[in-house]
Formats: sequence, C-alpha cells, structure tokens
Amino acid sequence: MLSPSTDPRPISATIAAVLREQQVLLVRRAHAPDAGWWGFPGGKINHGETLFEAATRELVEETGVSAAPLRVFTAVDAFDHDATGALRRHFILIAVLFRWTAGEPIARDDALEARWFDLAALHESGLALSRDVAELAEQAAALMAEVAP
Repeated sequence: MLSPSTDPRPISATIAAVLREQQVLLVRRAHAPDAGWWGFPGGKINHGETLFEAATRELVEETGVSAAPLRVFTAVDAFDHDATGALRRHFILIAVLFRWTAGEPIARDDALEARWFDLAALHESGLALSRDVAELAEQAAALMAEVAP
C-alpha cells in the first residue's frame, strides 16, 4: 500500500562501491531507507548529473574519500516503508565501481559512521548490513580483478 502523500514513481540514486586492496568502504546510514544499517555511500541523482558525477559527489559528501569511477555494474531496489508497512518511497540504486585513490573515511553529511571493512569478513561480521551489500561487494571485487591494470 502506498502512502497518499508519496510520489508513486521510483527515485533514481547511485551507490559507490569503493575498493581498496581487499577492503570495501561502507557507511552507517543516518536516514531511511535503512537508517542505522551499513551500506554503500550514495544518494539521489541531481537533475543534469551523470551517474559518475552523482556517485562521486555522494561519496565525497558522505566520507571525504577520493576515488576514480570505473563502471556501472548493477542496479538494485531499495524500499522505504513506514511503521504500518506502507511503502513511502521506492529507490532504484545504480551501483558504480570505484578504485580508491586517496583519503581515509570520515562520516559526514547523512552518514553516522564510515570505515573500511575486509571483504572476506562481511558475511561473518554480524554487522547490520543493508540488503545485498555483501553480495554487491563481492561482485565489485570480482569486477575490480578484471579491470585492474
């Protein structure tokens, strides 16, 4: 069921899958969807922005990390429901693979925390991960191995 005040159209957004060696950069989200959960830095695409521009802007705004965008590699759905289960917003998250270039993460903007996590430990970490984060991180790592110089 859709809340009456909500625009029924999906919202386009990007997520930045940033890899550094065998680590992935994640943020603990401050706002819905998935407030308090760990996921990729990202957010809505502004009018006139390319996917790479939007993902890079969101990455810097949320973490201060510099990274080079390499390619779009998948898209996933994210749903924001209210306490009654009614759908408030539907996001389509377009994942962009990045290679880290500089900086250590500092939580900024709408991120509560930002830090590097070992790829191998994501499944066993016990972290409150947003849907598909571990799988997308693995997919990003496999792609990085293909595009690495």
